[in-house]
This record gives sequence, structure tokens and C-alpha cells, in this order.
Amino acid sequence: MKKGIVIVDHGSKKIESNKMLEEVTHLFHDKFKDKYDIVEPAHMELAEPSIETAYRNCVSKGADFIVICPFFLGPGRHWTQDIPSIASDAAKNFPNTNYHVALPLGIDDLILELLEKRLNQCTGNQFSCPSCEGTLRAGNI
Repeated sequence: MKKGIVIVDHGSKKIESNKMLEEVTHLFHDKFKDKYDIVEPAHMELAEPSIETAYRNCVSKGADFIVICPFFLGPGRHWTQDIPSIASDAAKNFPNTNYHVALPLGIDDLILELLEKRLNQCTGNQFSCPSCEGTLRAGNI
């Protein structure tokens, strides 16, 4: 069995948001290339590549088992219904393949560490940094 990994987010009309998933996918592949040689990005909706496109890309690279990894925090409707339904439809085009939808990111010590890292960035910059200055994210301080 040769596995393909699809990292899927919601998708956005904002190009920079969609590009972030491409970067995450690229970084994941670089870090874990000895374990996963086929890694594709996908957006559930609003942008390409779609889950179907990513599934097809994995198959074209030799995968016969596709693991779809949601880049979502919680187990909402997208994880319980939408993504499995889209994956099932994509798999119908490739009857010699199978798929599995992994758990969302959820509650994990790594998520807690990331939250603390983000808070430290704000407090370390006295709540003033180029990414927030002049936006609604930075109130009157």
C-alpha cells in the first residue's frame, strides 16, 4: 500500500490564506519526506486544488490509499460530514483506492504551546507589531 497525504483546509477567497496551506503542505513534506513521499494541499471549497484534484494528484503519483488530514481545530460538520462526503465522491473515480479522514488538530499540548507562542509575540512586542498596527486587530493601547 502506497499512501498519499492530503492536507485540507476550508478554502478562502483570499489568495494569501490559500497560499498559507500550500506553504504548510510544502513544509510538512520537507520535514517528513522520509515517511510520506506524496503530500498534496486541498481546499474543501472556494479554491483549487479541491479535495478531488488532490486525490487525483495522489493517485497519479502512485498512491492507492489516501489519508485526508483536516487542517481544522475541531470536529465540526466539515469533519463529520462534508470532507468525508467529498472524499467518498473522489474515491469513486478511482475504484482501486481507499481513503481515511484523520482527526482534526483538536486539543493537544502542541496547540497549547502554539497559543502561548502567539501570546508571547504580542506581549514581547508591547502589542505593537507590523502585522497588526493600523488594523482592527489592534485597539487603542
